[in-house]
Amino acid sequence: MENKKYSVLIIDDHPLITEAYKTAFNYYSKQNESILFLIQTAQDCDSAFQLINEFYTKKKSLDIVFLDIKLPPSKDGNILSGEDLGLKINKLLPDTKIIVSTTFNDNYRVHSIFKSIDPDGFLIKNDITPKELIETIHTIINDPPYYSKTVIKLLRKQVANDFLLDNIDRKILHELSIGTRMKDLPDILPLSIAGIEKRKRHLKYVFNVKSTDDKELLLMAKKTGFI
Repeated sequence: MENKKYSVLIIDDHPLITEAYKTAFNYYSKQNESILFLIQTAQDCDSAFQLINEFYTKKKSLDIVFLDIKLPPSKDGNILSGEDLGLKINKLLPDTKIIVSTTFNDNYRVHSIFKSIDPDGFLIKNDITPKELIETIHTIINDPPYYSKTVIKLLRKQVANDFLLDNIDRKILHELSIGTRMKDLPDILPLSIAGIEKRKRHLKYVFNVKSTDDKELLLMAKKTGFI
């Protein structure tokens, strides 16, 4: 079997956490011998942006980024946090999967990070265990998104407060509820099929729907007054 190589950038200013991530990637690689991770690390906004820019200018793909939000800002003051770095990654390397990892766990902060970066994974550091890191890596490679338990709780709270669903989420729910087929949705919404599927997975997370078909999702959306 041909080896699959993933380029990884870990951006965190805590060496112990960086080592924990590296250990998780190495463990996953040992358990899945056809998968290799090429890991680089950065401890602040300047060194991180330098590496991101390098991937961009050399047209190399960056597959996965572990992104801490609270980071020492850049010397020129243009990049103040991991959130600013996340925006730059989305702009320069749109195919990169971002896993936000942060100690912030208040509703407003988590919500604003979702809105600005739309990460493929979201971990609250207090939730992190070796087992969860392995699960995160597996999910990000195979079927993102991955959210840790505190994030899921906050998302559900936000649903109750009607913070998290934007117009496109509502439109997806509405179209599905009136019987519009998935293949026709890109004609109605400014998203590809893959983009719509990602939104749908996110909605299922938020509404705590385990079922693979859409019936349960629509039922929950009706129950909570979103359609």
